[in-house]
Amino acid sequence: MANKRDLKKDINYVLGDIIEAVYIWELANAEKPTKQSEAIIDEAIATFDELIARVNDRSVEDKKAHFKAISSDLEAKGRSLIEKINTLK
Repeated sequence: MANKRDLKKDINYVLGDIIEAVYIWELANAEKPTKQSEAIIDEAIATFDELIARVNDRSVEDKKAHFKAISSDLEAKGRSLIEKINTLK
């Protein structure tokens, strides 16, 4: 990870794109209930809040390892949310 600013941008872009994909699905499937899609949006927002809080944590001694762990968590949670979007019916 290059720096804190880039990590924050990555978190914002990835989770923002996931939320946008859910909104597109909702528009394309307007006749279907949205409880599942709303749950995905809520989970994405909670993930965003958690990861940004971890990025802003100043009590970490090894920042490089800390940011790398956050980046890998972002990737894992992003993939999980994308899989949930793909299973929406």
